[in-house]
Amino acid sequence: MSENTLRLASYNIQKCIGLDLRRKPRRILQVLDQIGAALVVLQEADKRLPPRPAALPQFVLNEAGWQAVDLGGAGSLGWHGNAILWKGQGVELLDQGHIPLPGFEPRGAVWASFQTQIGPLRVVGAHLGLTAGARREQVQRIAQHTRDWADMPTAWAGDFNDWAVKPSFCALAPEMTFLPPKPSFPAIRPLAPLDRIALGKGLTATRSGVHLAQPAHIASDHLPIWADLVAG
Repeated sequence: MSENTLRLASYNIQKCIGLDLRRKPRRILQVLDQIGAALVVLQEADKRLPPRPAALPQFVLNEAGWQAVDLGGAGSLGWHGNAILWKGQGVELLDQGHIPLPGFEPRGAVWASFQTQIGPLRVVGAHLGLTAGARREQVQRIAQHTRDWADMPTAWAGDFNDWAVKPSFCALAPEMTFLPPKPSFPAIRPLAPLDRIALGKGLTATRSGVHLAQPAHIASDHLPIWADLVAG
């Protein structure tokens, strides 16, 4: 990969429980290392019940050289299950925060800004709701925040929970370009493009894809997706 390219990935890790019903955090890290991303957005990174401890423990991340943005506190890796990781000397964390999302289910998005080899970059991670109406409202809320961030290019990544090739919520964020959808769910036989990456002004993807190598087919019910980003 070129020094002027940054790989961003998104992965719903299903609380590190694979299709074999075994919770194996190090198997998730094996998949992440295969992807070769500098920045990774995770969904379902914490266990479900309060106090929502991390499903992917901090010490396991540290062993593998990953750093996690401090978004959760109290033993959680993220916020509403969303977490952001980074790895490598070319990435420096600048700031981070939360975006409360509307809807009947408890949902929220997270964001972090970085200095990277392609310049300043803000990444938003989200896991949208189960109903079309909630997803539209949630995309509108994230888009409102994105429009206020004129200081650096912004990328969205996450589980958008929509089976459509071109969901209706895409039109609600005209400043974002959703990359061509590729099936990532279910992992054993991917049919639906639930996981997506969208890029704002100042960012271009030279390549994008779904990570298919073993053990991704069994490590979670989703496959990870990735995109190689350049400035411009």
